[in-house]
Amino acid sequence: MNDTADPSRRARLNAIKLTALVREHLGDPEVAVEPSPYPGGAALMVGSTAWVLADESPHRSLGGALGWALRSGADRLCLVAESASGLLARRALGFTLPVEVYAAEGRLLVRAAAEPLPIEPAVNEAHRTFEPVIVAAGAEVVHEHGVVAGEVDGLEVCRVVDDPATGETRLEVGVGAHDREAFLLMHGNRPTAEALADVVESVTAHRRAEVREHPLARLAAERLLRSRLVADPSAIGASDVRPVSPPVRRTSLKDATPCAAVAVVDGAETAVVCSVGVDLDAVPFVVDTLAATGLPSALLVVPPRDALELQRRLAALVTAPVRIVEVALP
Repeated sequence: MNDTADPSRRARLNAIKLTALVREHLGDPEVAVEPSPYPGGAALMVGSTAWVLADESPHRSLGGALGWALRSGADRLCLVAESASGLLARRALGFTLPVEVYAAEGRLLVRAAAEPLPIEPAVNEAHRTFEPVIVAAGAEVVHEHGVVAGEVDGLEVCRVVDDPATGETRLEVGVGAHDREAFLLMHGNRPTAEALADVVESVTAHRRAEVREHPLARLAAERLLRSRLVADPSAIGASDVRPVSPPVRRTSLKDATPCAAVAVVDGAETAVVCSVGVDLDAVPFVVDTLAATGLPSALLVVPPRDALELQRRLAALVTAPVRIVEVALP
């Protein structure tokens, strides 16, 4: 839906669309439904079934839809997604509350099949040759979905890439793709190790400052939280914490997206998801992380201000044990 200029009009159109889809699906054009206000879409109840239309950010809509269903006293959720229905259907399998995910094709609702988790590619051995440079500069080597990168307190400061034109493998320095490109244009002939060491020093100063107002201090806060757990596993009662790839690839460094780890607690491995900010979809992310790691339980780690009672109720719906742990940001 492209009408973004008037949010109230968009909300009305979403309500009309969901009402028409539900009536058509149920085969009863007269069924009484009353759409309710719902951010980024529309929602309504039919008997004890919650119907939710996810218009904005459908790939991150399952947590909010489940939360609305819980608050409405529903015993079943039907989620209509504008896209990412396969991902949503996969995550829905991890909850005890019955969830059906649909894609809209015209006036018809088509039940979505759960798509498999993406297969993580292996790290290119040629890319690993840059790891000593990353470590020597003071950054931590991180592997995610086949990419070799360097992080400082959870913030990416460099990445190994293959030039799309020449195929040359190089280590690019900078925070995010645009910063790396600008750095290459401005300092292309500067030794990489020297340039990276300067960036690491600058980022470290901002990430560890007492007043966290600089943009470099606020980016990737969830990864800053994970870096604290890696440095001090006892914060979650663990003896070891190591970062792992998220179940799906992060699309942008600027996106506030949960991140994953594996911890050893009482001698057993458990999945860990770190999230910062009010994010009901962190729990469905936990479900995906459990599937990706193959572990039987998980911890959802959030700052104290972000631990919501509704989030605890969502965690209780996961088929595997999920415990929410409060840990302050460093």
